[in-house]
Amino acid sequence: MKQFRSMTYPYVLWITAIIVVPMLLIVLYAFSSSGNDVLTFRFTLDNFKRFVTDPVFLSVLGRSLYIALVTTVICILLGYPIAYVIAQLPERNNTLMVLLITMPTWVNMLVRTYAWMGILQDNGVLNRLLGVFGIGPAPMIHTSFAVILGMVYNFIPFMILQIHTSLAKMDHNLLDAANDLGANPVRAFLKVTLPLSVPGVISGITLVFLPAVSSFFIPKLLGGGQYVLVGNVIESQFLTSGDWNFGSAISMIMAIIIMISMYLTRKADLSAQNAGKE
Repeated sequence: MKQFRSMTYPYVLWITAIIVVPMLLIVLYAFSSSGNDVLTFRFTLDNFKRFVTDPVFLSVLGRSLYIALVTTVICILLGYPIAYVIAQLPERNNTLMVLLITMPTWVNMLVRTYAWMGILQDNGVLNRLLGVFGIGPAPMIHTSFAVILGMVYNFIPFMILQIHTSLAKMDHNLLDAANDLGANPVRAFLKVTLPLSVPGVISGITLVFLPAVSSFFIPKLLGGGQYVLVGNVIESQFLTSGDWNFGSAISMIMAIIIMISMYLTRKADLSAQNAGKE
């Protein structure tokens, strides 16, 4: 046992260096004020007050939550049917489809987002295709549509895989039992399949909503800098304005929102699992 513990020390040191120390620095900067390029360790809440009292920053936060929520809902509506169909396929085809779903994630997300910039341009592939049918060119790039589309494209594989995992692990004898008791396919789905897949849906929500609400390069590229979300504000505070104190305060606010979201989704996941056991 002592030898096993000693093997964990390098991992503990590594986690401390790349996670704990940066988080402590963010907390330090958030509750500090700066002046003349010197950090003064004076406790202050001014950075937080600035954010919650400025209607511009609050509107950016509201927009970020709205975009993340819309992205998550679309991923559920599109991802659940896809995951359900894949789960019904034979094992060989099932594996192939899962591979096809995960293949885009092998390419860096930034590269994939740049590709969508070319597709959504006024003279891009999509508008040229619409032109064949006498439609367009329709303004797509640098709009909320482009931002949501980019987020859905990048995050939907996580939703599909989580739901598929829940459906694949489901005991199909339960469906046979429901059929024997006179349930039609729709009722069997609503009473058996859907409740058992809820944990996968909740896990998918976690993996989609959390990165979507804090994303910065997708709205920056597809929104053209005209569609600002919280992630873009944090980036500008650190890299452009040089106000690390205010940027750290916003980061802490987002961290709190993310932790609350994780707590709620975890609680919903446990409730769904307990209901499934009953």
